[in-house]
Amino acid sequence: MNVMDKQRHALKVIILAAGSGTRAEVPFPKVLQPLGERKIIDYVVNNARRFAQPEDIYVVIGPEGQQVQAHLGGRFNYVLQPQPLGTGHAVQCTAPFLADFDGDLLILYGDTPLFRPSPLRGLVSRHYLKEASLTLFTAVLATPLPYGQIIRNLAGEIIDIIEEADSPPPATHAPYEFNIGAYVVQAAVLYPALAQLQPNNARGEYQLTNCVRLLVQSGLRVANYQSYAAEDALGINTPKDLQEAEFTLQKRLFRPRRVDEENSIRFGTGGWRAVIGEGFTMGHVRRLCQALAHAVVRQNKERQGVVIGYDRRFLSDRAAETAAEVFAGNNITVFLVPEDVPTPLVTYMTADLHAAFGLIFTASHNPPEWNGLKVFHSDGSLLQTAETDRIEAEANQLTADNVVRIALEVARAAHVVRETDYTNQYVDAVESLIDMAAIRQAGLRIAIDPMYGVGQVTLGMILTEARCRLTMIHTHRNPLFGGRSPAPNVEALRQLITTVRDGRFHLGLAMDGDADRIAIVDEQGQYVHINDILLLLYYYLVVHKGQRGGVVRNLATTHMLDRLAAHLGETAYEVPVGFKHITAAMQQHDAVLGGESSGGLTIRGHIQGKDGIFASALVVEMVARTGKTIGELLAAVYAITGQLVTVEEAVPATAAMKVVVPRRLQETAVSHIASYPIIATSHYDGTKFLLENDNWLLLRFSGTEPVLRIFAEADSVAKAAELVAWGKGQLVV
Repeated sequence: MNVMDKQRHALKVIILAAGSGTRAEVPFPKVLQPLGERKIIDYVVNNARRFAQPEDIYVVIGPEGQQVQAHLGGRFNYVLQPQPLGTGHAVQCTAPFLADFDGDLLILYGDTPLFRPSPLRGLVSRHYLKEASLTLFTAVLATPLPYGQIIRNLAGEIIDIIEEADSPPPATHAPYEFNIGAYVVQAAVLYPALAQLQPNNARGEYQLTNCVRLLVQSGLRVANYQSYAAEDALGINTPKDLQEAEFTLQKRLFRPRRVDEENSIRFGTGGWRAVIGEGFTMGHVRRLCQALAHAVVRQNKERQGVVIGYDRRFLSDRAAETAAEVFAGNNITVFLVPEDVPTPLVTYMTADLHAAFGLIFTASHNPPEWNGLKVFHSDGSLLQTAETDRIEAEANQLTADNVVRIALEVARAAHVVRETDYTNQYVDAVESLIDMAAIRQAGLRIAIDPMYGVGQVTLGMILTEARCRLTMIHTHRNPLFGGRSPAPNVEALRQLITTVRDGRFHLGLAMDGDADRIAIVDEQGQYVHINDILLLLYYYLVVHKGQRGGVVRNLATTHMLDRLAAHLGETAYEVPVGFKHITAAMQQHDAVLGGESSGGLTIRGHIQGKDGIFASALVVEMVARTGKTIGELLAAVYAITGQLVTVEEAVPATAAMKVVVPRRLQETAVSHIASYPIIATSHYDGTKFLLENDNWLLLRFSGTEPVLRIFAEADSVAKAAELVAWGKGQLVV
């Protein structure tokens, strides 16, 4: 039997929870004191359940332990310790239930809640690997604590534990090694040792740690697993300990850390995204595509096929081929794009072919270590949340044995996988919506930064055919994107800004890694915020092109659009973050334009998704047809709307923060932010505070990255920054 099998099948857990709290100077029972969002014992029980089912967990309680039993429920075994005679006596009380158990026991203290799961797994694993009779959880600390001190012989072997109450203590110097209160021990050697214990302090207590000496004297192996985190050693014995534990939990909740993916697939607002090698693996790609193939088969859409494309990220091309093998193995026709392409091209291709699904492997603007998958309906729209919930649930239930696939070369030979180049059709579709003649007559000089992504070929075709003079930077394939995220923000576009300014270009255009988002730099080399781009394009479409209809924005996008729409006699519609909500609202209200402050937009009559290629061409058309610079156009719009300033900040977030922060914001009554009165509060997508004069603050967890985004729009940069600072202050306890 290997180590994991032993842990699963030969381990029971004892939790010592009989302490009354008298010595802790807190009301009893001590383990029911609140700690963070739960009780102290809840953390211990959660750790115990990682190693045993409830029926294999024994909770030792004192005379008042009915409160503990009422809190935890009837799933566990409860053992009464009628008198507080020490930890050894508490464990001995379990003998009638476990003395004949031929396995190992994990013993945890009910008032030591800060153990992390991974070190506990290390403790259990080391016990089996060392073939020990008893394995202790220890820590080496710079200062002494009131815990049992580990004594070793010259060979480094554990020979004893000296408790604080024992006198005199051995003469040792820092660093100190302590027993911090968790054990794995063979039941067959523990209970005979417990029977030999004698009370060894003024309180007449039987100490569990004295078993160490007895086991060593019997020639049995005693091992240890060492924790390197001092916070693991904290037990709750005083109110000060409780306060320190609260602080430790908060540090853990808000401590930025590398994302560790478990064996699961999770969709966010923009599809499935995960860190390469953690969550993004070919195994997960196969399981997810098998779940999607099941959906195609259930709907009898095999002959409609699926479109599969990919961007320039590491492993995107391999993932596309892997996906093609799975769909082909399920008798579903695959239209495999033969080169890296923009996401909007796949969106258009899916709708034009009326495929069952469209897939593109991309993580959009996420950092280079990420990859993922966007999935589209037959009309090119993103899947809604209820659909992705069903697909991810099915994918997570599948195993490698459930995946049906055939080799790619076999699928190609059978023509079930067909390489299909759709670049010309997509370019023609964009050009049909753009006034190419007006651009040809303008003689514009344009600098383009595709950010090492996939936008340069299609946008280059369109603007070259429109007779623009183009200069492109960052065009070659670089899966590291120059060492930064391929997000078109001002920090990432310094070279484009310099190129436009020094080269006296009329315009600078940038797109993110998969070319569904845009940014622009004006003729002065000034970065133009996407909120301003949305204002300009909505104004241009209604005033200069004569289109009528409202505008759709998400709740993180400028309220100046609302002011402009009202001036034009139209309506602005607010939706949650996620472009699927924007396209759905555009269809519902027949809106002219839909956009988001992260750089995505589309217009009525185009694809049901954001398109950085089309948006860039439309900006060029606007400059060409109006004969005005971006600065002049913005001045005309600001004369209508006034000017609000947006400040945004991203704070690294943990999974626990996504639970704690929204709950805190909903439960805390707030009437003012600094000196500014709140006129309304919304919790329907994050928490948004509405202030006077269209000022607002939004705190919302990203659906695509492990960050909390804080947005503010206000009358000045200083005020917006003040709002963001207040929002960050809500994260501190």
